[in-house]
Amino acid sequence: MATHSNVHSICPHARNLTDWQLDAIRETRGMVGLNFAKEFLHPDGPDGKGTNLDTMLRHLDALLARLGEDGVGLGSDFDGAPIPEEIGGVSGLPRLIEALGRHGYGRDLVEKIAWKNWVGTLERTIG
Repeated sequence: MATHSNVHSICPHARNLTDWQLDAIRETRGMVGLNFAKEFLHPDGPDGKGTNLDTMLRHLDALLARLGEDGVGLGSDFDGAPIPEEIGGVSGLPRLIEALGRHGYGRDLVEKIAWKNWVGTLERTIG
């Protein structure tokens, strides 16, 4: 499980996951939580002007393609990291959820990403 990581091929931050790391997580039925911190989303780091909901969706698309629908969740990182202005803080989560729907993710997939995959992973690992 990588609770707060993104896709290294999109943003080459040291904490973002490479393809082989993502494959290993998929093979073990693990999951990755999308990190909302700008420095993990955009190659320009926390000052990245282009860091927005579309950037987050790009990472989610790549995570879903690599891990499948059961391997992706939201990892946030609201503990002081610079977050895209469109989210801002926890009160901005509904904007991200709405963007997932507009992007074409169905209700079932949005629920998996928002919370069900975390519950499923916990049930498999501690249950």
